[in-house]
Amino acid sequence: MTAAAIFGCTGTALSDDERAFFRDVDPWGFILFARNIDTPVQVRRLTRALRDSVGRDAPILIDQEGGRVARLRPPHWRGWSPALATATADTLDEDERCEALRLRYRLIGAELAGVGIDVNCAPLLDIPVTGAHDIIGDRALGRTADEVIRRGRAVYDGLLHAGVLPVIKHVPGHGRAGADSHEALPRVDGALDDLAETDFRPFAALCDAPLAMTAHIVYEALDPDSCATLSPTVMRYIRENLGVSGLVMSDDLSMKALEGDFGMRTTLALDAGCDLVLHCNGDAKEMTAIAQTLRPLTAVAEERSVRALAMRQAAETDIAASVARYATLADRGGFHV
Repeated sequence: MTAAAIFGCTGTALSDDERAFFRDVDPWGFILFARNIDTPVQVRRLTRALRDSVGRDAPILIDQEGGRVARLRPPHWRGWSPALATATADTLDEDERCEALRLRYRLIGAELAGVGIDVNCAPLLDIPVTGAHDIIGDRALGRTADEVIRRGRAVYDGLLHAGVLPVIKHVPGHGRAGADSHEALPRVDGALDDLAETDFRPFAALCDAPLAMTAHIVYEALDPDSCATLSPTVMRYIRENLGVSGLVMSDDLSMKALEGDFGMRTTLALDAGCDLVLHCNGDAKEMTAIAQTLRPLTAVAEERSVRALAMRQAAETDIAASVARYATLADRGGFHV
């Protein structure tokens, strides 16, 4: 049965050991990083090999926001400006900014689909606040909930039109974090009413997304003892109060915000209510430890998976028109492709 995990691999091609491990564990999907990327031909070969290792059309994810977070880069792929440059271009009106974002992520999606990648970890719905850590910064789509909701939907639509599934992140909101959860455990002490009206609201507005990714952040108003990824209380709030209905994956289990061994992290995340655990670095020892406590998808998660994967669709074909229109908006808006 399909295991409730997404795994990375170490290089530009699968080793025999990785191929055997993936065959035996049968993870739900895979994720690629810059270390896995060389040329389009090579990436297509790798995505085929990953799917062959589990014998099915497994989802393959990537973080391709553009700007600082981009795994596909020139010379083989476009170099994208930060999302915030497009989202806040003051020489465009709001409808044009949203159009530009929709086109941007349609083109990003076309680049991903062209090499066999069918899930992009975007839109980022976090709302940065003054004084917070700059891990979000210019990755953001705006500074208010209303801006992020409207622009996040544009990103969502652009990816779907390219045949790529979107992932809303980092639920229920990373914007107030005073630390980078890759390096430490952030704590957010805002009042629940304030969080619900600001940070959490974009996730409620896009709660129909096929996939979501958690935040390794303690929200003291909800659970002062556990970060969202490991908290049954927060995960229940995400489902019942925010209405998030898609598959929920943890953020990367190897991040330093989490403590304990990888078996414990896996168990706590799945017990809390994550449908999937995400492990990104391809480290064989860590993946083996995860596999030892890993479980198959639950029946509910399997239903969510079926719904999500059914949203993979044939891409719209008129890319030339999208390229031309985006170039016009980029020129007027002062951001580069």
